[in-house]
Amino acid sequence: MIIVLIGTLLGPLDSAVNIAFPDITSSFGLELKAIRWVVIAYLATYASLMLVFGRVGDLIGHNRVFIAGLVVCILGFGICSIATSYNWLLVFRVLQGIGTALVLSCGPALATSLYSERWRPRVLGAYAMMFGLGGALGPSLGGWLVEHWGWQAVFWFRLPIALIALLLSLVLRMPMPERDHGSFDLGGAVLLAMTTALLLATITQLDRASENLTLVTLLFAFTVSAVAFFIVRSVRSSNPIIDLRTFSEFSFTWMNIATIAVNLAGFATMLFVPYFLVRVSELTLSESGLIMAVGPVGMMIASKSAGHVLPHVGAQRLAIVAGFLVASGLLWMSYWGASTGSIILCAALLLHGIGLGLFQVAALDFIASALPVSQRGVAGSLALVMRTIGVVISASVLTIAFAHFQTVFAPGGADGFVSAFQQVFWYAAVGLAGFVAASLLRMVRWRRRNS
Repeated sequence: MIIVLIGTLLGPLDSAVNIAFPDITSSFGLELKAIRWVVIAYLATYASLMLVFGRVGDLIGHNRVFIAGLVVCILGFGICSIATSYNWLLVFRVLQGIGTALVLSCGPALATSLYSERWRPRVLGAYAMMFGLGGALGPSLGGWLVEHWGWQAVFWFRLPIALIALLLSLVLRMPMPERDHGSFDLGGAVLLAMTTALLLATITQLDRASENLTLVTLLFAFTVSAVAFFIVRSVRSSNPIIDLRTFSEFSFTWMNIATIAVNLAGFATMLFVPYFLVRVSELTLSESGLIMAVGPVGMMIASKSAGHVLPHVGAQRLAIVAGFLVASGLLWMSYWGASTGSIILCAALLLHGIGLGLFQVAALDFIASALPVSQRGVAGSLALVMRTIGVVISASVLTIAFAHFQTVFAPGGADGFVSAFQQVFWYAAVGLAGFVAASLLRMVRWRRRNS
């Protein structure tokens, strides 16, 4: 389990790269807007391939895919840290994304295979806890590394971590969980990767719709076409990458949509709170980093606790409660201002982090239980892909909304920033709360009708 947790930590520790953006742009002489491709190249790659690699793990063994991922990660971290041009850095980030997809796609399946099914919620709670730990350590550790060794350090510091996990995984003997004995649908895998990549590309270009409507329209058309082709392929295939009939169950479809919704609203903290802390609260970078770590710490605590609570309340109920907690934290943040004290800032972020931690475990456990044990790789990958889609939509839609509100209230002024900040968080909170309330009402009616 320690091996799986160490390997999983490599993914969320990529948050350290964000703090290196200023140094990367200055080193390569880039415009500020060009830096987003460092994120897109990595994010689009691993999101597009996770479900495919999850299916591969179900067929050939999750441990083999996990070990292959550690090898690719080691190579990716090494060559990213010695990139001599920005274009090469982007190419190497794609390789790093492949490694992350291999590791994360089979991480939940490998972790749950180590224990009996009755321990599944606790195991997934420990697994999800690593995302909070990475979120807490990444930015603060990354800032210190960049200050002493430059942007290259945010890549090479993970190399020994991956190497330790690789050596341990080669020495220790992993159990052989139940495998899926079907075949691999190569055509479906290609279509799925293309569909996910096109969807993410369309989302990331939404902020340019007014400038280049033709490009966005074409991307949208290609995405719809790719989705249609993938659905037709999956229905006709005897061994699809993911059985789409599972989505005919309301609760399963709801949990996937809820994962997108919660992460869409919840990612607002990562987008805007750092700027609020520096510009409005006038805290130092070190103080801001410590306050930003409160949310991930809450996520860690809640993830571990969720494993004990979940068997008693059920995944859907826990997800509903968690959604309301995330919305409450966002609503609290919508009332922040220049006079808001550090204790209030930390309390709101802690509430928000607890909600995210509880929801993440509930979603992982529910999706894992809905699919056969032999498809645990696909199940774990699906939950992480939905989470990533929510984050990407958030980065595009909420930044567009923020820019709109800032223009309406006071362009470039501090008051305009605070007003835009409050409006974005208020709408995110109310939107998420409305979604969760409507979901709760729908579930109650559905259960009454079927009782």
